[in-house]
Amino acid sequence: MTRQPGPEAPHPTRPTGPPSLTSLLTLLALLPALCALFVLTAPGARAAEGDPAVSLSKKEAGKGGEITVRGSGWRPDALLMLLICGQSSPERGVIGGTNSCANADGRAVTTDRKGAFSKKLPVTEPPKPCPCVVHVATVTGEEALADAVFTVAGHPTAELPRQGGDGKLAVLATTRLEGDSSLLTWFGAPPARRLVLTVGNLGSDPVEDPVFEIGTAHGVYAPQWEERQWRGTVAPGGKARIELPVELSAGAHGDYQVSLRYGDKVLAEQPWGVGRPWGVTLFWVLLCLVVPAAVFRIGMAVVDKVRPRPAGAHRLRRRTAPTAVIAKTKTKTKANANANTATATDTATNATTAVLPWFTPDSAPSENRPRPTTKGQA
Repeated sequence: MTRQPGPEAPHPTRPTGPPSLTSLLTLLALLPALCALFVLTAPGARAAEGDPAVSLSKKEAGKGGEITVRGSGWRPDALLMLLICGQSSPERGVIGGTNSCANADGRAVTTDRKGAFSKKLPVTEPPKPCPCVVHVATVTGEEALADAVFTVAGHPTAELPRQGGDGKLAVLATTRLEGDSSLLTWFGAPPARRLVLTVGNLGSDPVEDPVFEIGTAHGVYAPQWEERQWRGTVAPGGKARIELPVELSAGAHGDYQVSLRYGDKVLAEQPWGVGRPWGVTLFWVLLCLVVPAAVFRIGMAVVDKVRPRPAGAHRLRRRTAPTAVIAKTKTKTKANANANTATATDTATNATTAVLPWFTPDSAPSENRPRPTTKGQA
């Protein structure tokens, strides 16, 4: 007798109910990741990660007008400088550095927390002919810049200088700092030197009026870069001696590092030990000694004037005459006394003569008058 297969028994299934503790813990662990993903995909975060952008309210305006410059994608709370520059383009940047810009009429602006800004900029003619741009760059911190095409109506226009992409400068000799400190530097004046180096053009195109950047760093701080343009042309395969001024801030002292950069390449670095301005220290030491002494003298004089005095003190403080004056006075007094005595004697004699008129000078008795001698008297 064969056994007929019967219907299969149903498989046991898990009861459906509230989620278990493991599922809740997994959801809580994924929640921070979901929040971070939402923040990264927000529009503001994407703008902050993108390149800095600049937009203008007008693409063309004449001298004396005004435009509004707006930006986004910059670093939050960053200080920016807005300039109208000639001989420039967004592709090649500002040719000639800030010497091609209207620096006197530039504006500064600080970005908000989202890295955006809006600032009005007066329209002025740059020192170089157009094509022109509105140049926006950071002043401090990490370097960032952006350019927007702009046309100054009525300003001359000229073609951009030929781009010498094959012109390459290299340092051929050791750099050095020339110059000495003056007496004013000992009292805190800004130390100044000349950075001297010899460069050569290793490319096939000449390099005309190259713009270098000189950076000075102190300690662990990053160098502060300043543009220095050298006037001249370095022919292909040629070399040139370049001197660039270097100046520190007033009162600077310690170990500094001077760097020279051309484009994105640092050509040379030179250490510079600056002595301490001891004249300033001497000045403060003398000031700390002289001022208290003067205050003490003034205070003692005031105390001497306002303090109460005992009775009769003014007699003792009467100024006495000098010795020569006293002697002269005594001499005059004595002479006057003698004159008075002689006058009194003459007066008495005259009075006697008047009272006794029968006496004459020759007949008046006198003990000192010599007696006449007679013959026979001893």
